Parts: sequence; C-alpha cells; structure tokens
Amino acid sequence: MDDQTRIELEAAAFRALRDHLMEKRTDVQNIDMMNLAGFCRNCLSRWYMEAAQERGIDMDKEAAREIFYGMPYDQWKAQHQTEASAEQQQAFGTAFRENVIEK
Repeated sequence: MDDQTRIELEAAAFRALRDHLMEKRTDVQNIDMMNLAGFCRNCLSRWYMEAAQERGIDMDKEAAREIFYGMPYDQWKAQHQTEASAEQQQAFGTAFRENVIEK
C-alpha cells in the first residue's frame, strides 16, 4: 500500500470514529470514555490541534474542539453531557494523570 492510500484510509477511519461518537453515541459520556479507555472526544480534538500545530497551523484548544464537535464545545456539552459523580471524578483524576499528564 502506498503512503497516500494509507493516509486516506487512516483519515477515513478517524472520520468514522468521530461520526460514531458525535452522532450515534452521544449518550457515552466523555468522563466514562476517559476512565475506561484513557481518551475521550476532547483528547481527539487535542490530538487534532497538536497535529495542526506540528504543521505550523495556528490552532487553539477551543478552535480544535469546535472543528471536532461541529459546534462550540460548551453547546455540545450542554446538549449531551451530564454531571459526573464523585466516583467518576475520582477515576478521571487517575485516568487523566496516567494518560494525559504522564504520556
């Protein structure tokens, strides 16, 4: 497989993941994804931002989130996210340290 085809397939897989999370599974909470898988929608938007910045494209966290979510993050959060329990927040602290801070 040539590099261009590989890149196109990887991009298609990313878009399918994004669409799945944003359209079919809006019920899945970011905090639960982070606690179980070590990443969430915000991580995906951050990785998008980091890839842009590596290529010299000026992009901040909010711009990347709006591209990923298809709307301002606060709007999506209000529509789809629920308040996290104390247990979820505690697990998130561990997951965040292990997967984001210590990466």
